[in-house]
Amino acid sequence: MRRNAFFQTYRKLHIWLLADLLALLAFFSLRGRRPLMNALADHVTGPLRRGLGRLSYLVPFSVMELVEALAVLLGVWYVVWSVAAVVRARGRRRERAYGAALGGACALLTVWAAFCLLWGVNYWTDGFQDKSGIYAQPVALEDLRTATEYFADRVSETAGEVARDGHGLFAVPREEILENSVRAYEGLTEAFPFLAFQDPGVKPMVFSRLMSALDFTGVYCSFTGESNVNVDSPACMLPSTIAHELAHQRGFASEQECNFLAVLASTTCKDPAYQYSGWLIGYVYLGNALYSQDPEGYWAIRETLPEEVQLDLAYNNAYWAQFQDTVVQRASNKVYDGILKGYGDERGIQSYGTVVDLLVAYYSQRS
Repeated sequence: MRRNAFFQTYRKLHIWLLADLLALLAFFSLRGRRPLMNALADHVTGPLRRGLGRLSYLVPFSVMELVEALAVLLGVWYVVWSVAAVVRARGRRRERAYGAALGGACALLTVWAAFCLLWGVNYWTDGFQDKSGIYAQPVALEDLRTATEYFADRVSETAGEVARDGHGLFAVPREEILENSVRAYEGLTEAFPFLAFQDPGVKPMVFSRLMSALDFTGVYCSFTGESNVNVDSPACMLPSTIAHELAHQRGFASEQECNFLAVLASTTCKDPAYQYSGWLIGYVYLGNALYSQDPEGYWAIRETLPEEVQLDLAYNNAYWAQFQDTVVQRASNKVYDGILKGYGDERGIQSYGTVVDLLVAYYSQRS
């Protein structure tokens, strides 16, 4: 009798838990069915995310950051309230602790299930490679070297077209870069019509310094439909970061494909700041890959870069070095790596290297 009364007391929580588990079971059981995931993304989750985005972009600040701050406060309040309730319960402390833990677990599972619906689906839909017919291929060292030289030449050509400060560093105002984000993809829609999208722009994050410590330059939030960018990190990489997050706006979940699209969009944009940033980040991807295979070849190319580019690269490296290998960064990378692998990207964070294969495959015909 007591057992029946116990379960009756927490009946709503048990129903909530069952609903969460069934939703997650359905997602993980059906995610491998590409046509179903495509239909769900095209007709349900995509329109829903865009609708949430239209509401979020009615205000200039990041709704994502506000929601996260409120969630943290709510979480702290719930823990304190639950502990106090357990202490007051006396003879029923075990049952009260069970109810508090179950309520917290249900809330977290609901957030997870909502994320799977709003964004997890996109890990199992047609990606940019499927839609464009441009596929990453094994890269020969000579092709990698040629592509790196091509990007180094383009970086050198565009380095003098952007504003610089008295020290020779990239000095285009962040406000100007953010304002021009709505035109970042205009140069790509003719070649790739499926990339057409009414860009709402991006939002600067108040907690940008914290995002740097977590090793993030930007975040697309599916719950609010917003693209948020870190404005504390070096401005020379901000345009390409924006282009990356706007690729997520278009429904592409693959990080390596979004890295490639960031280069492609930025380098075809009419804005000089975006062009330079695109060639610069593309050179970094290719140069890092070349260095791992041919250090001498890498330095031979690196030494051809003008002083302005060298300064920007050095400043970018120095900025990120202060956060390198900290406990916070390692924990953040481990969690994010686990998320990527959990949604089918078995290479996790290492999948960023695939962008090199895509860059070589696409630009080898142009170099």
